Amino acid sequence: MNRRKFITLAGLGLAALPLLASRTLANKDNSSMKFVKIVKTDEEWKKILTPEQYHILRDEGTEPPRSSPLNNEKRQGVYVCAACESPLFNSEMKFDSGTGWPSFFTSLPGAMETKTDFKMIYPRTEYHCAHCGGHHGHLFKDGPKPTGERWCNNGLALKFIPA
Repeated sequence: MNRRKFITLAGLGLAALPLLASRTLANKDNSSMKFVKIVKTDEEWKKILTPEQYHILRDEGTEPPRSSPLNNEKRQGVYVCAACESPLFNSEMKFDSGTGWPSFFTSLPGAMETKTDFKMIYPRTEYHCAHCGGHHGHLFKDGPKPTGERWCNNGLALKFIPA
């Protein structure tokens, strides 16, 4: 890792510390952190989100593959939850999975909670923003090194903030 990349990653990590410091959750590693959940009514979420974002983030929907401009996003920066703007991924974690959805090989520590989803009959690991509970996508075990994971995310559930 070169110095510039290290400084960028360190800066993104430090920017997330105040947000992460106030959380309590069980994340994918079953570790606990202190945390205050964002709770809103359906009406409040509908005022904040577009109908498409609401469908994905609150009704656990899925956008069509290859529909997100974030598939082609190559700049340095951070990906945040479209509902609550909590940092979820940084650009160093992104890779081209060829699936048609923005994909990442890991998430920022404590950013996600997981649960088992049986909507396709067979069990899948679904993940949600740990702060607001917004649905983002599914976690698969067919990603690249170093984790072997593919966090397959709906682009409409994310906002990209360039470095």
